[in-house]
Parts: sequence; C-alpha cells; structure tokens
Amino acid sequence: MDLTSYAEWAVRLVNDPRPPQGLRRLRDELAAVFDAAGDDRAVAERLNALLGRYPVRPQLSDHDGHDWHLHLAEDPAATAVMGLAAVVAEHGVDRLGRCREPHCLQAFLDTSSNRSRRYCSARCASRANVAAFRARRRNAS
Repeated sequence: MDLTSYAEWAVRLVNDPRPPQGLRRLRDELAAVFDAAGDDRAVAERLNALLGRYPVRPQLSDHDGHDWHLHLAEDPAATAVMGLAAVVAEHGVDRLGRCREPHCLQAFLDTSSNRSRRYCSARCASRANVAAFRARRRNAS
C-alpha cells in the first residue's frame, strides 16, 4: 500500500490557510510535526500521539475493476497522519521540510533522490536565488 498520496494530502492541509472548520486542529497538529523536522524524536513523539488520537482503519476495496487491495477508511485525519508516519518510517524525518524562502515557509515532502530539497516550489527557489544574487552584488559594490 503506497501511502505517499495520503502524506501529500497532509502537506496540502498544512499549507491551507483556510482549512475546512473541522480540520483546523488537525492542520495545526500536522504543522507542529513539520516544525519539529530536524528533531527525529520530537517528530516521532508528535506522530505517535496523533496516531493514537486518529486511529487508522484499513479496509479491503475492489473498486473500478481492480483486484482486492487495501485502502484507509475515509477519515481525513487518520489518513493524513498515517501517510506522514509511513513516509517518516520508510524514508526518514529528513523528508519533511519547510520552505527556506523567508516569506514562504510552506511545508513539503522532499522526494528528491539526494534529499536536497530546500524550497516548496521552483518559484520560491528562484526568488531565493535572485535575492541571494542581488545581495552578493550589493556587497561586492
């Protein structure tokens, strides 16, 4: 079962400035997980607490002519938490990140092969690179 899509949903929720009313608390709890990135134990403790609060209920499905396979029950909180926990368990805490562009700070999953992603998007990377270039030019003058 690939849980990456659930983790990506968690990222979208963290980055949503106006989540549905019932998901605001979850958004803040998931944001705290991303804020703790860099401290493996803190991330694990936060995710373990969330896994206890939002238990996962797998179920078998054969939708759309596919053979039987597992899905997580349609609980947005449980699926988001389980997705992030699976990414951390399989790939490590360093796959969770916050954009380093000072005016952004959006959450992201680092899916790069060398774990080098620092920005949430190409737009933020470009903005940061242009700002750094201009700062170097000012300092050289």
